[in-house]
Amino acid sequence: MQIALPPDIERRLTEADALLHLAIGLFVANRVTLGQGAAVSGLSVPAFLAELGKRRIPVHYEIEDARADIETVAKMMAR
Repeated sequence: MQIALPPDIERRLTEADALLHLAIGLFVANRVTLGQGAAVSGLSVPAFLAELGKRRIPVHYEIEDARADIETVAKMMAR
């Protein structure tokens, strides 16, 4: 996919900046997961998390996610 930007905006953004902004926008709109956002941005998950943190963007973490994490830890400790 190619995205055309107005020339004045294109001159101000590097490709990496544009990908990061796209990834953050998709993440905030709940269109991609954290891992997918990191992949779109070309960053590692920790680096993408850091970028979200710089912008004070909360990570999507619902009660179901917490329950799944607790269940996973419990299974690991039972081994």
